[in-house]
Amino acid sequence: MTAGTPAPTPPRDHLDWPFFGPEHRDHVARLDRFVDEGGLTGLDHADVDGTCRTLVRRMGRAGLLDVAVADPAGDAASIRSRLVCLSRETLAFHDGLADFAFAMQGLGTGAIGLAGSPELKAAVLPRVAAGEWLAAFALSEKEAGSDVAALRCAVRAEGGSYVLDGEKTWISNGGIADVHVVFARTGEAPGTRGISAFVVFPDDPGFSVAERIDVIAPHPLATLRFEGCRIPASRRLGSPGEGFKIAMRTLDIFRASVAAAGLGFARRAFAEAVGHVRARTIFGGTLADLQLTQAALGEMATEIDAAALLTYRAAWRRDVQCLPTTREAAMAKMQATESAQAVIDRAVQMFGGRGVRRGEVVESLYREIRALRIYEGATEVQKLIIAREHLKSH
Repeated sequence: MTAGTPAPTPPRDHLDWPFFGPEHRDHVARLDRFVDEGGLTGLDHADVDGTCRTLVRRMGRAGLLDVAVADPAGDAASIRSRLVCLSRETLAFHDGLADFAFAMQGLGTGAIGLAGSPELKAAVLPRVAAGEWLAAFALSEKEAGSDVAALRCAVRAEGGSYVLDGEKTWISNGGIADVHVVFARTGEAPGTRGISAFVVFPDDPGFSVAERIDVIAPHPLATLRFEGCRIPASRRLGSPGEGFKIAMRTLDIFRASVAAAGLGFARRAFAEAVGHVRARTIFGGTLADLQLTQAALGEMATEIDAAALLTYRAAWRRDVQCLPTTREAAMAKMQATESAQAVIDRAVQMFGGRGVRRGEVVESLYREIRALRIYEGATEVQKLIIAREHLKSH
């Protein structure tokens, strides 16, 4: 994000909520030091690929990726949701691409941490956590986004190898990732029960980048193509047919953190709006003196706190109660991203013409949040998840 004035300080009063302890406050202090010491400065956002690599390297050297990438000796299920959420909230407040780069290191390797062999974990996870490698999670296809059961990318066993054919699209870090987790149909059963997961490297024969995808909030995205792509059987994750379960477990670990990113964007927009209305003179006073402005700020502040409570309830439930958070994470993701869209839209309106000028922080946030309402399950899908989970349990 760019702006003509120094970035505001992120709010920290919510760290006193009972969801958090000293470990979480210490981690946020580390994140703040990283930012204060220049971890997010000197970046060329016009070079999205290069900036992502730089950000991942810096975060890896600072030890910030350890909370999102599983320990090779452990299991991705041990990843602490509150630490991941606090990381994403803080990074999103300062820079959308930094949040993206952080999140993909966790999401891209979550399946390896959950179901990879000891050898595969040892080969991949330390390099991703150190910021040496970028990771990708390749699930979506042209006709299989929300409906994972419809995916067509197929793989067949051949000798001691697997041969992969098909395409994946809307793949974050596509075109620049050093390691990909790819989900493909192995056909053990119809629908989701016939999907398996594999690790693919960019130098595997038959792997190529078919298309780079440019979106309104620039992130590295691509369509990946597999044409007779041969990979060793040792790179299958889990048992044949377990791919869908592994994908859903991975998404469950990180879905609440998507809400945290939306929360970070909303907090930044609110901080920018408050600073602007206090300084902007109008009708012999300031914009902050107008009751219409005050009413809007009141709504924005309430929506932010509501989103934060849902987000950290889901993370706390997973960390402390060790309970499923499918419904709670879906609620948090839906509420936080939808309310962030509303908060950011109001901030743009308060800025007037400046709000839609490229280069303004609120303009950048407007583009960032629009994508967040779609990926890792669009709002409409979250509503279905919430309803189905409620119907199952009541």
